Parts: sequence; structure tokens; C-alpha cells
Amino acid sequence: MSELNIERINELATIAKQRGLTEEEKAERTMLRAAYIDSMKAGLRATLENTFVQYPDGEKRPLSKMEDKK
Repeated sequence: MSELNIERINELATIAKQRGLTEEEKAERTMLRAAYIDSMKAGLRATLENTFVQYPDGEKRPLSKMEDKK
């Protein structure tokens, strides 16, 4: 997500505290928040997909497919 979008989210939060938001601003805030959450989830998903657990016996498994190993 671009810095401009993050700045706009902050600007809308400030406006909401001062005078309340118009319907257009509320819709814009909802859209920007959803885009922000999606971008955060994508980053976390990429981390999860590239994380592996190494067991004491040397076996490695992706964290996303990890099971209890006995």
C-alpha cells in the first residue's frame, strides 16, 4: 500500500474526530482500510509460505503444513 493511501487513512481519521465524515468519505475510508488489511495479509501469507520448521531428526516441513510430530 502506498504512503499516500496510508496518509489519507490518517487524514480521514483526523477529520472523523473533528467534524464527522460525509458518506463519500466513509466509503473511501472503508475501501482504504480493506486495501490496507489485504496488503498486510499478503505480506504475512508470503512469510508463512516461506517458513519451515526443522525437527530434531533433521526433517524440514513448511510451517503451513505442520502437524504434531511424535
